[in-house]
Amino acid sequence: MTDLLSRLLTDRDWLMADGATGTNLFNMGLGAGDAPELWNVDAPEKIRTLYGYAVDAGSDIFLTNTFGGNAARLKLHDAQSRVRELNRVGAELGREIADKAGRPVVVAGSVGPTGEIMAPMGSLTHATAVEIFHEQAEGLKEGGADVLWLETISAPEEYKAAAEAFALAGMPWCGTMSFDTAGRTMMGVTSSDMVSMVEKLPNPPLAYGANCGVGASDLLRTVLGFAAQGVERPIISKGNAGIPKYVDGHIHYDGTPELMADYAVMARDCGATIIGGCCGTMPKHLEKMHEALSNRPRGPRPTLDEIAEKLGGFSSASDGTGEDAGAARRRTRRRA
Repeated sequence: MTDLLSRLLTDRDWLMADGATGTNLFNMGLGAGDAPELWNVDAPEKIRTLYGYAVDAGSDIFLTNTFGGNAARLKLHDAQSRVRELNRVGAELGREIADKAGRPVVVAGSVGPTGEIMAPMGSLTHATAVEIFHEQAEGLKEGGADVLWLETISAPEEYKAAAEAFALAGMPWCGTMSFDTAGRTMMGVTSSDMVSMVEKLPNPPLAYGANCGVGASDLLRTVLGFAAQGVERPIISKGNAGIPKYVDGHIHYDGTPELMADYAVMARDCGATIIGGCCGTMPKHLEKMHEALSNRPRGPRPTLDEIAEKLGGFSSASDGTGEDAGAARRRTRRRA
């Protein structure tokens, strides 16, 4: 393969991704309930600033401001006819920032869930899901994205539909799921389930893994679950900066830059190759993460107890695979 991400994965033993999109945009004035994707056209300087945060902090990969840029999500804002435009511009702004970085930086076209329930539980058919994802993928491709980046997926059916759509677009891709329910996705998928699914796809991702979820500890337990399967495909770890708390009318994540630095190194030692942050991860977090990944030597694979000691206890006693019940500590010892 000759795409930029594949070349970097060949040359490097770790890559740093970016941090939060929503948290940073809310700090810039995005209102609750507003569609961030509209800012690609209405406030492009703010989106350039967002992308620049990641590049300046040392990220090798940053995601475009297109997470909710599919027709099903944009319909809530009467913008379903603007899918191609909003995704193209979101990627074009990213291309602009990446191309003047002075080093190789991957523009990853963010693709989030449709927000609909897939059949047979819901009304979204496979064919319609493929169509929705394909439309978004073509917009990101037109804008110059290096790779498509599926994230925060819960249903395996939706993951498979996106994979098919990305094949139609002829684009390399990565894909993460969110394990936020006792080590499972909302639809019951475990880390081992995901590995099995990914390896059977006709169009598998360049890399796969987990993002968002509950907190850094839980996410690393999931990464250990991926690594335990023995697959060689690169693993992605993109965890939240601690746990969200409601403070003075705003959501605040309690993870310090120092905690996220520990998380980043432990993610690498757990087996992740692409390491970044998700909700609550700000430039100051990314800077410390990059510093730690650059300067701290690789260590042995951490145990669950070591993860809990450094990052805080887990939110559930098991990761859903049945192999670690009783080994995890409850989240009562956080030092974030």
